[in-house]
Amino acid sequence: MDHDRLKKLEKIKALGVNPYPGKFNRSHHLLDAKASEEGTRVQIAGRMMTFRDMGKITFAHLQDDSGQMQMVFRTDDLGKDRYDFLKLLDLGDYLGVEGDIFVTKKGEVSVLVRAFQLLSKALLPLPEKWHGLKDKEIAYRQRYLDMISNRETLDRFYFRSNFIRALREFYWQEGFVELECPYLSSTASGALAKPFKTHHNALDHDFYLRIAIETYQKEAIVGGFEKTFEIGKVFRNEGMDPSHLQEFTMCEHYAAYWDYIDNMNFTERMFHHLLNQSLGTRKVQILDRDGKLHDVDFGKTWRRVSMRELIKEDCGIDFRTYKNAQDLAKAIEQKSIHIEGLKKLGFGNLVDQLYKKVSRPKLIQPTFLMEHPVELSPLARRNDENLEIVDRFQLVVSGWEIVNAYSELVDPIDQAQRLEDQAEAKGAGDEDAHGKDDDFVTAMEHGMPPQSGWGMGIDRIVALLTQQDNLKDVVLFPLMRPRQADELEEVLEETEL
Repeated sequence: MDHDRLKKLEKIKALGVNPYPGKFNRSHHLLDAKASEEGTRVQIAGRMMTFRDMGKITFAHLQDDSGQMQMVFRTDDLGKDRYDFLKLLDLGDYLGVEGDIFVTKKGEVSVLVRAFQLLSKALLPLPEKWHGLKDKEIAYRQRYLDMISNRETLDRFYFRSNFIRALREFYWQEGFVELECPYLSSTASGALAKPFKTHHNALDHDFYLRIAIETYQKEAIVGGFEKTFEIGKVFRNEGMDPSHLQEFTMCEHYAAYWDYIDNMNFTERMFHHLLNQSLGTRKVQILDRDGKLHDVDFGKTWRRVSMRELIKEDCGIDFRTYKNAQDLAKAIEQKSIHIEGLKKLGFGNLVDQLYKKVSRPKLIQPTFLMEHPVELSPLARRNDENLEIVDRFQLVVSGWEIVNAYSELVDPIDQAQRLEDQAEAKGAGDEDAHGKDDDFVTAMEHGMPPQSGWGMGIDRIVALLTQQDNLKDVVLFPLMRPRQADELEEVLEETEL
């Protein structure tokens, strides 16, 4: 706490003033007040961001969620004692103000203050310096300071909220039902990823934080739902980089009697709607992974290309000519393509890593990547004409994978065998391989209709649409390693908190 501010707090209390009242009756937000006719009496509130004492007149700006507006305090209107109370205020304090709308000689719409009330005394000043990397870290650790100091940050999170609202409304218009599926499960199922594990004391059993929202929604389809979706958190205990977080927000939906082509068409229609609603245009500028802006047109026909042909086009390797992961790994080495942990990856994950290395960075315009190898898609339906691939697609934009979808596997015998194969790969050291999920197979054995499922990373699409190169910039309170005490003290000194 700031020593000078604590002294002021004591003086305020000594005057019999409650520095933290419970309520203030507000008639207008600041921008609404600013648009009111001159002479209108308003009651407004906000955080004090500027303060300029000119002797018998003081100018200040309040800030609320709509913006900022100037307040004008005069001795003649308030009386000397009340005017002198302003000396006990600091930047960051919350004020409630009653006054009249007027226009200053400089043409600024302001409030001529007739009465004011301290609503909350701030005991720490706002940061004065925002310079470079250290300030970025403070923005992640203390997001409230970022939002107070940077209107663009606050607007970005309003955009995220409005985008999710529009997404929900689109689903409802299309006849989908929103579900709430468990976050804890006895099996890490629905994706190829390393899970977080936790212990349930009451049940004395280890459980996993979910890595996807898939299997429970598909079990709900077995139970009678036909179109379902959920927007929620998933957790993957994997590496961290600007386009990956261990805790992130996913949207998944499932539709009975659809195939992946239906879902591809649905995806294009969804994005047209979302962009029109949130941005008013289908043409946007998006940062690639190197920070370069690209013009992206979601309104044009999106390219549809198979994973096999794309990799072959970009590095000359046709992965289907190799019988196993060992042979494919040798071919990759011969091309001098470096993939971390090359020898430990199963065939499917090896193909995926090869694609991410040689092809994904080149995909700027919206592209449907199709026909993935069956080893990479343990929950997807095999293609009727080529059993080595599945009916799957990913939407990739500017090197970011935004959507993953496929015609679902509904054959319980095929599903059980694929999960056995994945379990063997996991036992051989592939930590991202899928484990067994006997409960899910049992649900399938009761009869599962043909269907297509779909998943989208909310953080990623919001980052793209707001031109952010790090997912932490679109997550309100991203998870950070706790600071050591001496490290925190050093940062506080440097930022003049």
